[in-house]
Amino acid sequence: MGSVRKASAWLGLVEDDGRYYDDEYAEGQEAGDAWVTDPRVRVASESASQEGRRIATVSPDGFRDARGIGELFRDGVPVIVNLTSMEPGDAKRVVDFAAGLCFGLRGSIERVATRVFLLTPADTQIVSGDPSGRAQDGFFNQS
Repeated sequence: MGSVRKASAWLGLVEDDGRYYDDEYAEGQEAGDAWVTDPRVRVASESASQEGRRIATVSPDGFRDARGIGELFRDGVPVIVNLTSMEPGDAKRVVDFAAGLCFGLRGSIERVATRVFLLTPADTQIVSGDPSGRAQDGFFNQS
């Protein structure tokens, strides 16, 4: 995809055909090679995707990377968003986008650490490792 076509697609003047690389580059790939369009996005192996256990981690550089987060979440993949390398203003915009995305698709958003968030689709259950959720007379109770 040429730079003029990319810019036109970004502005919404033409429909984005979903290709992220030039045709010449894609032809150079072998049929068995799996490639990711963005090196900042890591997704589990194909065997995990067949069993429905994929989780994506995304470390965006700016708000322009929010589209990748939305596409993964829309496909039903839980996404861990690490905003530690972003400017505070852009990080706030990404969190606002993620919150709207979760609301619109009936998912949930949870803060995991400072500037790290977990976005989970509606059909995903989060099991907390919080000790306060365990029974008081559990296995390790020494009283």
